[in-house]
Amino acid sequence: MNIQWYPGHMTKARRMMQEDIKLIDIVAELVDARVPLSSKNPDIDDLAKGKSRLILLNKADLADPARTKAWENYFKKQGFYVLALDARVGKSVKAVTGIIQEACREKIERDRRRGIINRPVRAMVAGIPNVGKSTFINTYAGKACTKTGNKPGVTKGKQWIRLNKNVELLDTPGILWPKFEDPSVGLKLAMIGSINDDILDLRDVAWNLVGILLENYPGILKNRYNIEENGDKMDVIQQIAQVRNCRQKGNTLDTDKASKLILDDFRSARLGAITLDIPPKDQ
Repeated sequence: MNIQWYPGHMTKARRMMQEDIKLIDIVAELVDARVPLSSKNPDIDDLAKGKSRLILLNKADLADPARTKAWENYFKKQGFYVLALDARVGKSVKAVTGIIQEACREKIERDRRRGIINRPVRAMVAGIPNVGKSTFINTYAGKACTKTGNKPGVTKGKQWIRLNKNVELLDTPGILWPKFEDPSVGLKLAMIGSINDDILDLRDVAWNLVGILLENYPGILKNRYNIEENGDKMDVIQQIAQVRNCRQKGNTLDTDKASKLILDDFRSARLGAITLDIPPKDQ
């Protein structure tokens, strides 16, 4: 299954970010802690050349803690400042200001030498659709200053948010990149909900998710659905349909409904804390 999704408004959003980058001191990119590499937009690396960089591993509460720690180490070795967080929790987000100040220390010192005092650091908040940017900004600012939603593409335009005398944030729309070279990237983004479900074959997405879970988290489907994990992905989905009474007319098993159930349970962490991307071992 080769998933590609790049709506026209994303081209416009990328162009807008390109124009705004000259105003920015640091780019804070939110990635999904369940798929840290698959949800990291390579276009943002190109846009942010020469800028300080912060990777925020959002939705860490839904991810495998051991793998989150490994991904933190991986990105730090790549030269990023890194923080794992749950954007809905104020305590989790509070550490961001200190990291931004640390990352921009040279800029702040340079301003001070020039007699420029208390000019706020300007941070661009970027990331793919449905990664939690708006929720992060609302929690960080302590008020509902951006629209939020559980569908990709809620934020369509840019907006500046003055947090305090030290930091200003530029919120940007969620953007993907024009082509996923690795088909598994598109699949994983579909699994976490960053690609519009309406264009997907959800049964195929669930079939691939079940394969990853059987290989990396044996027993997790058995415990959740009281089924046997026999290694056959479609049989697993059929068993789940049977156990959860997913049926269509004629009393036949409704594997489409079961597939959606599996994806919903994964996305909401009812299956447990799971990370689909595995950090490279040589890093």
